Amino acid sequence: MGNSEIMIHVRFSPGGTACEVSARPATLSAQDWFNRLSKEAANVYRALSGGRGLFQVSAVQLQSLQTGMS
Repeated sequence: MGNSEIMIHVRFSPGGTACEVSARPATLSAQDWFNRLSKEAANVYRALSGGRGLFQVSAVQLQSLQTGMS
């Protein structure tokens, strides 16, 4: 995987909770995955229009986040 960048897309419900987040571990809800990403990778988050957002992380960082070892 190396230095490749992964884009994690987020979609929010009208109430502001995360309803879809890509690369989500099966053991986490969309909101829980968004919370983990926000805590560990807030510096690489971009808010987009239309209730969407984007995290851009390295493949190594994504693997660490998915296993909860960040």
